[in-house]
Amino acid sequence: MADRVWSEKDLIRRANRRLAVLEHAEEVSGNVAATCRYYGISRNVFYRWKRRYEDEGLDGLKDRSSAPLLCPTITHPDVVEKIIHLRQSQLAAFIQQRIRHVYRRQRPIRLASRAAKSPAAASPSAT
Repeated sequence: MADRVWSEKDLIRRANRRLAVLEHAEEVSGNVAATCRYYGISRNVFYRWKRRYEDEGLDGLKDRSSAPLLCPTITHPDVVEKIIHLRQSQLAAFIQQRIRHVYRRQRPIRLASRAAKSPAAASPSAT
């Protein structure tokens, strides 16, 4: 559901549902805990909605992005561009080196640099 893009109409509908929860606690039940149990939300969520509604009105009850505002460990775009360029230009050589590396870890034998030798040529003859 993270990939879904909500329309403005959907955002308003969801905000109105949250407003109905707040009004239910205030007018109908008078009990926040009972309202939260009825609607299946936590009291922390209820009080967050209430604070946002008091501060910003109906717009405060609309969904917000959970993406961080700052990301100090993000890779610089120049570095990303260089990595992409290297991967595109040297992909075949990289794949060969990686396969060779994995193969050496699994079977500690020496591989030919250009092509693997046939099993008959690699084993000593029993003469």
